Amino acid sequence: MRSVWKGHIRFSLVTIPIQIFNAVETKNDVKFRQLHNKDHSPIKYHKVCASCDEEVPYGDIVKGFEYEPDQYVVMKPEELNALKLKSTRAIDIDAFVDLKEVHPSRFEAVYFVGPNGGIAHQTFSLLNKALTKSGKAGVGRIILRDKEDVVLIVPQGEAMIMYKLRYPYELRDIKDVPDVKEVDVEDAQLKLAEQLITSLTTKFDEISFEDRYRDALLELVQDKIDGKEIIKVDEIEEAAPVVDIMTALKASIEEAKKTK
Repeated sequence: MRSVWKGHIRFSLVTIPIQIFNAVETKNDVKFRQLHNKDHSPIKYHKVCASCDEEVPYGDIVKGFEYEPDQYVVMKPEELNALKLKSTRAIDIDAFVDLKEVHPSRFEAVYFVGPNGGIAHQTFSLLNKALTKSGKAGVGRIILRDKEDVVLIVPQGEAMIMYKLRYPYELRDIKDVPDVKEVDVEDAQLKLAEQLITSLTTKFDEISFEDRYRDALLELVQDKIDGKEIIKVDEIEEAAPVVDIMTALKASIEEAKKTK
């Protein structure tokens, strides 16, 4: 595992040498190239001006911000470079919070954090154990790719996890979701629904997460490589008969009992 960033965690007068790793594995992603159907050659992309319909070389392309329809302010590279924050190679912890206070919608990306060198082991383990015992998470800032991000650092075993957080302005207001309103439900229905939830409750680690689409896709790719004829018969799903909600809940509970 190769680190993507090396620096320090700083909180108060304590400094811990650390290294950060991508937590998400991408090498197993199934990717496709766009090809010309005639000869299966890869498709190239050209940047063309919308006005003169001419291909524009890279050196003649500038960045513009559209402040009104078809009205732009052009930003020079030196102007944008002047705004870039210089990396301090440090994550300054501003505060500690309860993890449960951070809504999952704020999580954007996940990284692993480990000590950088033997000299860091003692202080890294100290922070890890202190966070674990207190049930807190550290909130700090890091500069990645010339952009400052707010991060949340939590202990995970002997290592730690760093979540890059979305800024509040990046999230829509859930109150804007249409047609949502409070509706009274019958107590009997609610009790049966709670019973069904209890009967289907299990540990998260015991759930089998299989990417069935990816598995089927790789099987299809392999069949094509092997020269097999691909025959697909579309199955028509029959509409389920409409049943009373109480009947459905009771039947679901019985089915859950059988499954367990």
